[in-house]
Amino acid sequence: MAGGSIRVYVPCDAAALSVGADDVAASIRREADRRKIDVEIIRNGSRGMLWLEPLVEVETGNGRLAYGPVAEGDVASLFDGDFLSGGDHALAHGVTEEIAYFAMQERVTFARCGVIDPLSLADFEAHGGLVGLRKALVMAPTEIVGVVTASGLRGRGGAGFPTGIKWNTALEQPGGEKYICCNADEGDSGTFADRMLMEGDPFSLLEGMAIAARAVGASTGYVYLRSEYPHAIKTMRRAVDVWRKAGLLGENIEGSDTSFDIHIRVGAGAYICGEESAMLESLEGKRGEAKVKPPIPAISGLFGKPTIVNNVLTLATTPFILAKGAAHYKNFGVGRSRGTQPFQLAGDIARGGLVEKAFGVTLRELVEDFGGGARSGKPIRAVQAGGPLGAYIPTRDFDVAMDYEALAKAGAMLGHGGVVVFNDTVDMARQARFAMEFCEIESCGKCTPCRIGSVRGKETIDKIIASENRAENLEVLDDLCDLMTEASLCAMGGLTPMPVQSAVKHFPEDFGG
Repeated sequence: MAGGSIRVYVPCDAAALSVGADDVAASIRREADRRKIDVEIIRNGSRGMLWLEPLVEVETGNGRLAYGPVAEGDVASLFDGDFLSGGDHALAHGVTEEIAYFAMQERVTFARCGVIDPLSLADFEAHGGLVGLRKALVMAPTEIVGVVTASGLRGRGGAGFPTGIKWNTALEQPGGEKYICCNADEGDSGTFADRMLMEGDPFSLLEGMAIAARAVGASTGYVYLRSEYPHAIKTMRRAVDVWRKAGLLGENIEGSDTSFDIHIRVGAGAYICGEESAMLESLEGKRGEAKVKPPIPAISGLFGKPTIVNNVLTLATTPFILAKGAAHYKNFGVGRSRGTQPFQLAGDIARGGLVEKAFGVTLRELVEDFGGGARSGKPIRAVQAGGPLGAYIPTRDFDVAMDYEALAKAGAMLGHGGVVVFNDTVDMARQARFAMEFCEIESCGKCTPCRIGSVRGKETIDKIIASENRAENLEVLDDLCDLMTEASLCAMGGLTPMPVQSAVKHFPEDFGG
């Protein structure tokens, strides 16, 4: 409650907007005014239960109550049912945090997403924001790096490289200009965690970047966003303005000896710019092409200077680690996969959305317990984990633990945490062809194995589908995949064989086997 008014939350997340959240918010305002009820409408981020969007929440003494999916035409009946006081309704789900899908999660990176007004600094602080940064500002850079290293945090963008080691490499470089670059070019099919966080809790990303700047001695940061995310771009730009006005960016942040500013840059949507060196090329105004390594960006990156390139989720998690301590974060997860991972459920799934769980949850738990099986009601045949370059996993292997090592052992990968479900109507030979065609279209063209290999791979699969010398062409395809894996300059060509070979291995009948 605020001054007697009743708080109603309607998401401004792009997924909610796509199904009419703006119309719902406007209708609630009109109906409240007509009935002379004092209502404060807060546009929050999404809780991640996308099948319930637009999810309207009402703040009560018993917690926030959820109603959804709410259409504009449902608003009058909600008021008639006294939903502002928790009245019963066909769209009622009870207390939001007690909805099973949400209650079974471990929210760390997404703890505030869907809870706060994304651009309210007061709301952010009231829910634990800035604690990590303020601790970091009085710590020595080596101490910050030590805490991040001890936490076991690994890059959430897909590579899974230990964040502390990367930061330490940049810290050890001689003084001078250094950069923090956030790779927000979320291009994997079925993924939306970066977008959700930037739209629902943008300050967490800014806080993580400021902590990274303090840790390595950087003075300038860039968020590289894809043009397909107009709402995230707008929110991030407004978030940076709020922080500058509050003195959280600029010279001597909060009286410390750390000076750091952040700029938002928009890319044209090339998939290859999700690769760190191609992203840096694009930031410099060049064509997005993968570069030969070494040197790695932490030694020579943007404009030839030491540069930290981390994903949105990686950077947004570091404030929690600084605030709660390395040991607390490390309590989540298994083996060398520490902490939590935001998994994104998409495709033919009944309850699509975001699930943040500690590493070790099984694929079956994600698809069946959280996702509720196929939305179509058809039997599930496979899941593609890790984006368009990830492996296809058959249902018999759904008990695999979703962590870096277990998936690698199973010939798959975690990637950015995308989980795309396919029912039994899918043709896996055509899915394999799609992987090669995707690489052909998205390749930067710099190296021959990727540029030419993808074209030849697509042509070879076409021959297999047409029953042309299937056995011989399957051998050619396998050799071609080995060449692309071993000789491609970056992961674009190097990982394209993963979905192809997994499809052939697990579903040989679709290839005439």
